[in-house]
Amino acid sequence: MKTDDPSIKARSKTLMTAMILSGLGLWEILAEFKIINPFYSSRPSVIFLDFYRFLMSGELAQHLWITLQEALAGLFLGTVAGVIIGAVLGRVRWVADIFGPIITALYGIPKLALAPIFILWFGLGMESKIFISALLVFYLVFFSTFEGIRSVNSDMVSAIRLMGAGRFQIYQRVILPSCVPWILTGIRGGIGASLLGAIVGEYMGAGAGLGWMVQYATTTYQIERVMSCLLVLLFMGLAFNKGLSFCEGRLLKWRPDHR
Repeated sequence: MKTDDPSIKARSKTLMTAMILSGLGLWEILAEFKIINPFYSSRPSVIFLDFYRFLMSGELAQHLWITLQEALAGLFLGTVAGVIIGAVLGRVRWVADIFGPIITALYGIPKLALAPIFILWFGLGMESKIFISALLVFYLVFFSTFEGIRSVNSDMVSAIRLMGAGRFQIYQRVILPSCVPWILTGIRGGIGASLLGAIVGEYMGAGAGLGWMVQYATTTYQIERVMSCLLVLLFMGLAFNKGLSFCEGRLLKWRPDHR
């Protein structure tokens, strides 16, 4: 039986939906009978009501748009930088010998702990959030691209070079197609990193955005608003991954498992 059988997918989605609804129902019951303290965890019915009010008031659109711009800009810039630098270091060994250890050493520094410094450098505007987000994305995409370049079959490259292919044709016909799955893997991890960078930056210092709203709601003990923001971030992550899956299907349609 094929794993991509529509009936199997339908049963999986039904099972997943049932598990989610059961979890929400259990959460509601435990909060109703005070088995868990709703002051700290709220309850699904209150969260969904707050989410509706948040949406209808227009505040959600305002804060969502700001966080979305920061996350998308960080994802784009981090991806471009990660792919370019990863490709250069992956193909030019002496460059990798010089800059590879430096990049690896800098990767060990906790970037989120440096968020206050970034805000000091770039201010409380969107620039600091974009920088944090791009930096988190960069490392994930860079390492994936670098390993993808290094994993290219050298015999295949030598064979196509002997057939008269130039450097551009080698990149176009061999290296790039081989690295696309690696790059997409890095981007998939970068999606969460871009949101994390934007939220943490807003949490450290901002006047708007979902991270700012989480920080404000936490200090005013509005746990249902915190949960509403987390729900929005969940939907954002799902939407980003759906878009990436669509692009992956188009870019990798030549592979048997993507047909």
